[in-house]
Amino acid sequence: MRWSIITPSFRSSQWLRLCIASVADQQGVEAEHIVQDSCSDDGTQEWLPKDSRVKAHIEKDQGMYDAVNRGFARSAGQLLAYLNADEQYLPGALQRVHDFFAEHSDVEVVFADSLVTDSQGDYLSSRYSLAPRKHQMWVRLPILTSSLFLRRRVVDELGIRFDTRWRDMGDWFWVRDMVQRGARFAVLPSMTSVFTDTGDNMNLKPNALRERAMKWQMAPRWIKLMQHAFVVQYRIQLALRAPLFQRPFDYSLYTLASPNARVPRHVAKPTSFWKGRSRKLD
Repeated sequence: MRWSIITPSFRSSQWLRLCIASVADQQGVEAEHIVQDSCSDDGTQEWLPKDSRVKAHIEKDQGMYDAVNRGFARSAGQLLAYLNADEQYLPGALQRVHDFFAEHSDVEVVFADSLVTDSQGDYLSSRYSLAPRKHQMWVRLPILTSSLFLRRRVVDELGIRFDTRWRDMGDWFWVRDMVQRGARFAVLPSMTSVFTDTGDNMNLKPNALRERAMKWQMAPRWIKLMQHAFVVQYRIQLALRAPLFQRPFDYSLYTLASPNARVPRHVAKPTSFWKGRSRKLD
């Protein structure tokens, strides 16, 4: 099964180079990497069309979710994912997910786990995915999309695409559509991806906070009344997936200081708490 990875890009040249490198060095799978760049004026257009590792499309779009939809429409793979420019895949990620899909023919969407690092590539947190639940996800979306993978039929047969009316909360509505339309989920307990907390990520900007408030206004009244119960439920589920005492581990990634070779990192004290961000992402 062939992979198609879609990356939306706008004025993220330095991070995009790292993202592309992390897809290009995946072993054991066939993958195309489609980059949808919205006419960036930060130097991206000078090198991206010349990068033979990707299929570059430089054109104006209606935001990142429109860009991802365009990439999905252009893709040829049986397995799909989208990876933002400030995200990376860990070594062997696509092969592990590919093999999981091959062994579970009924599964349509796989949620794996992600690491969060700072802009230097140093470890901040481990993010363990849970299968989203229809009601609970109003309070907690228990995934990062950097570790969300799906079969093509989710897009082509179920018709699940991003709602481009949203500029920052499209991920939430995308996953909600999967839940509502009965897509079959599974959790793969494996670290596959890196989310870089650059300090300038879209999900903390004013429009994202405004859209998050709009989403919460849409929640049923009983969900709002049960908010704290859902938080407790989520924390119990997370505790069952992420033990309080986690084993040390190693990972490797591309950094701004090393854009052409992965750099090893060691995590002596893993944690599932993302300092300064956990509550803001609710």
